[in-house]
Amino acid sequence: MKAVMITLDQAHYEEIVKSLSKLNIRGFTSWKSVLGRGSETGDPHYGSHAWPSVNDAIITIVEDKRVKPLLEYLKKLDEDYENLGLRAFVWNIEDMI
Repeated sequence: MKAVMITLDQAHYEEIVKSLSKLNIRGFTSWKSVLGRGSETGDPHYGSHAWPSVNDAIITIVEDKRVKPLLEYLKKLDEDYENLGLRAFVWNIEDMI
């Protein structure tokens, strides 16, 4: 099992949630209004007057075989909308209850 953490511009949220279902990924947890700044490019997302946009975050725990299709989908979405910002990180899950 793997954990996939996705940080995304809020504009991507509904599209990504719909796509999780299409990729047979049912469970996830999300956080709204996550603030931050990309490490390489992109504008800050601070929810302020000067930088009004904000990010969201989604984490899902999936079988190993579901990681590659999810990352491929997210990479394409990020390439199609480079100015919005989207990152995904994958961790091993050691145990669950």
